[in-house]
Amino acid sequence: MIKSDGTSSYFIVLIGRIISIKKLNMKTVLICDDSTTDLTRLSSVLETKGCLVIKSTKGTKVLALAQRHHPDVIFLDIVMPDKDGFVVCRELVNNNDTKDIPIIFVSSKGKKADHIWAKMQGAKALIQKPFNDNDILEKLAFI
Repeated sequence: MIKSDGTSSYFIVLIGRIISIKKLNMKTVLICDDSTTDLTRLSSVLETKGCLVIKSTKGTKVLALAQRHHPDVIFLDIVMPDKDGFVVCRELVNNNDTKDIPIIFVSSKGKKADHIWAKMQGAKALIQKPFNDNDILEKLAFI
């Protein structure tokens, strides 16, 4: 059974009356991408590494999800129909509840200007699609 106290997850084993509690090094990751294909692929990469993944296809829902779940990192698309990822990033960075959550853009945008603009908005990095699994995992390792 896995329990969460809001900041950490614990694996609880019940053996008779003996209770063993082990803290898991499980990262909580929020992903937002309007492409269900990219969302599923990114989610799969992270879940195979033991991450707890929260998914959204709507940029308009990211702030509320981040406030509710307090993820360790957010992977965010830039080009989305309901709300641009740059706008979402600025909202997260300017909100006291979410300003310290690292944001990594995963997008088809990949020009030098896009990388510079992403960092100016408060993101830690921009990974260009189609992404390599190792690119995702390397960024995750530094969070």
